[in-house]
Amino acid sequence: MQASPELAIRMARAAFNRALAAADLAAIGPLLGADVVLVAGTDSAVIQGRKAQLLAWKREFAARDRTVYTRLPDTILVSPVAPIAFEHGRWEGASAGGGAVQASGSYTAKWREIDGSWVIEAELYLTLA
Repeated sequence: MQASPELAIRMARAAFNRALAAADLAAIGPLLGADVVLVAGTDSAVIQGRKAQLLAWKREFAARDRTVYTRLPDTILVSPVAPIAFEHGRWEGASAGGGAVQASGSYTAKWREIDGSWVIEAELYLTLA
């Protein structure tokens, strides 16, 4: 039995969070659409495309005091007319060394089902703390 779209997206987000915590680029790649767009929370930097995002994560993973980002979905809104969905929730970035939260805020992600898998097409972040 196939998972509902909401459950499939929540499971994909959990896998993304685990991959970020483990600094696992190979696990992140399949969760991103080829032309994925990320708009960062504080400086509104735009990262366009899977390759660019993986390079950004590679740099982040190599940082001396690495930050581990976690997305905590509150709602998943699945379109009744197309294989797309919006995820809304909270995010936080914590020090990998001590676990202290360094930044947090809200986010929205757009997902698309492609060949039976849900992938991220876009993410927009707002830094609130």
